[in-house]
Amino acid sequence: MINFNGTLTETPQFSAHNRGMLYGDAVFETIRYSGGKLFFWEDHYFRLMASMRILRMEIPMGFTLEDLQDELLKVVEAENLKDKAASLRLTVTRNEGGKYLPEDNNVSFYIFAKELKDPFFTLTEDYYEVELYKDHYVNADLLSTLKTANKIIHVTGSIFAKENDYANCLLLNTNKSVVEALNGNLFLVKGSTIKTPPLDEGCLRGIIRKQLIEIIAKLDEFTIEEAAISPFELQKADELFITNAIVGIQPISKYRKKTYTNTVAKNLLGKLNAKARLG
Repeated sequence: MINFNGTLTETPQFSAHNRGMLYGDAVFETIRYSGGKLFFWEDHYFRLMASMRILRMEIPMGFTLEDLQDELLKVVEAENLKDKAASLRLTVTRNEGGKYLPEDNNVSFYIFAKELKDPFFTLTEDYYEVELYKDHYVNADLLSTLKTANKIIHVTGSIFAKENDYANCLLLNTNKSVVEALNGNLFLVKGSTIKTPPLDEGCLRGIIRKQLIEIIAKLDEFTIEEAAISPFELQKADELFITNAIVGIQPISKYRKKTYTNTVAKNLLGKLNAKARLG
């Protein structure tokens, strides 16, 4: 079932002139649901509102925190996922009309859900090798921090990873710094310092990134640092891990000749799950 502008339907009617399809003129949020609640919903909501403002989309009166939550939960109920775990995608597209210049800055939305196996974030011990993707670069600017429908670098990078038997790839920005993974933010552990690229490097304004920065800042044994990461630092790190709203924390096992532990990732995952339950 799809929630299309507030109406549940199995066959939503998308126009061939949909601006998300024609120009990638859309933003989206992917939200984890479990235990009757949407994980970190407030953060997702405020990121969505900020993205819409930056893209000069009109925010409807009905796009309140509570109203959009109700629209998401409609899909959970319709798909019989109320007592299960699920991933929900909420996509907002600018209304059709115009070419590059829109005729209408009002928006439409649609929501769909997919069942997840685990109710909370779990850490996999599976072998997870990554490589740099250097065919294309992320712009170190504000637009790169948004979850828009313009994800072609992530698509081509994913194809490259599959063709070369990598679990994932790390993206470089136009300054040749390592900025993020194909599907999430990057954290690097070296001794008692944990680093993650700052937003002005062009990394996604990730929801789990935000949670972990807050968690680590309260720990005595670690220091969090938002700083650019060079490719040379990757092989000197003790740990590397990727974060996103569905997986939580994904440890990296290997990059080139370097293998990594996952002790810090395990420790942080427990704290992340505790925060998700309490949030």
